Amino acid sequence: MAIYLPGTVDEEHIALDELTPREIVAELDKHVVGQNAAKRAVAIALRNRMRRQKLAPDLAEEIIPKNIIMIGPTGVGKTEIARRLAKLANSPFMKVEASKFTEVGYVGRDVESMIRDLVEIAIDMVREEKLEDVSDKAELNAEERLLDILLPPVSQPRPPDTATGGVVIESSTGLTESSSRTREKLRQQLREGKLDERMVEIEVRERNFPSFEIISNQGVEEMDVNIKDMLPNIFGQRTKKRKMKVNEAFEYLIQEEEQRLIDMDQVTRTAIDRVQDSGIIFLDEIDKIAGRESGHGPDVSREGVQRDILPIVEGTTVNTRYGMVRTDHILFIAAGAFHVSKPSDLIPELQGRFPIRVELQSLTMDDFIRILTEPKSSLTKQYTALLETEGVKLEFTREALEEVARFAFRVNEGTENIGARRLHTIMERVLDEISFEAPEKKGEQIQIDADYVRHMLADIVKDQDLSRYIL
Repeated sequence: MAIYLPGTVDEEHIALDELTPREIVAELDKHVVGQNAAKRAVAIALRNRMRRQKLAPDLAEEIIPKNIIMIGPTGVGKTEIARRLAKLANSPFMKVEASKFTEVGYVGRDVESMIRDLVEIAIDMVREEKLEDVSDKAELNAEERLLDILLPPVSQPRPPDTATGGVVIESSTGLTESSSRTREKLRQQLREGKLDERMVEIEVRERNFPSFEIISNQGVEEMDVNIKDMLPNIFGQRTKKRKMKVNEAFEYLIQEEEQRLIDMDQVTRTAIDRVQDSGIIFLDEIDKIAGRESGHGPDVSREGVQRDILPIVEGTTVNTRYGMVRTDHILFIAAGAFHVSKPSDLIPELQGRFPIRVELQSLTMDDFIRILTEPKSSLTKQYTALLETEGVKLEFTREALEEVARFAFRVNEGTENIGARRLHTIMERVLDEISFEAPEKKGEQIQIDADYVRHMLADIVKDQDLSRYIL
């Protein structure tokens, strides 16, 4: 999924240029607790990317990003650090699991598909930015088109419009003073929402194309053909008349105008440049393809998948339906728990392409308390906001949060360690009754204290088997 900051690209780049590695870490601290070594590594990588953009083109071309391997158990913040970094840099970002790829010649996703997917994400990002630029003009154009439907320009005598009370007088300019006043009156009514329920008939594009099937030994993603673009050219862009309410018609016309105002060729060029210069790919579960034993079947080796990933990380050119995309300057952040394998089990060539390695620490009970309270969108803030929509005011005492953290830490130690994700399970169990009965408790103020937490979790924690099953 694409993550980007609102506002214009220029403003974001100016703000980003001013961020030092220390300030980048401070921004990441607002969302991720601890893991300073990992934050420092990604902050330096991002700052180096900014430094490279200020160099002469011939030297900048030679400087490749220093890719990173994050080593640590699940739920300690590996993905979140990479995701927040991409958001801060307004970079196209995608998370993929290395274990989903297969060796060339076998059924499954080929490694080049990650670049094609990243280009699609970048195009969506750039299109959204362009939509913001043209939204005002598109709305005005749609308004004029809708007014033309409600009150067609006078070109020949026609019966008076009883709905508007307009008097039609033929004019050489096609717009009399009377009809002009009527149009402005309609415009005001349209903006005030007084015409929303009125029915109008507009022409809409047909989206139903004849169905057919493509039989190929390659995936559609590998075919250098954009079927969606071909269909209108093959079958023509047919339209049909459809009746709808004014407010629905207005929304449809705005969308049509936005598409007309956006230059998709420019969007594509900008998106490809952004992928090549600032794309970030988070390659998760890299430890699952470490080693040489069978990984996907009797003949598909993990080493084979590594060798297929290698040229993408090294720098190659991938053919997409939008054109050729170079991967030389895409930043790759790999991550894995490495419980049964270690980074040195990767093939030497791939190891060499990930020169920076950082270890993320398991979360302590103090970390859990900080996670519950410090981040901008901490769990306690999320649950408080959710229940406020029902008119219930929720308040957590410090002791309650300590008790939740203690339970989460204990369950992680006794069962599988899933890091901060355990807090979601514990909090859901603690707030189960309140969430269920919230609509009936409108206007109440509820305080969650340590006794309440113990009451909700005591029976489950006592029974080890039940604890493993539920928590």
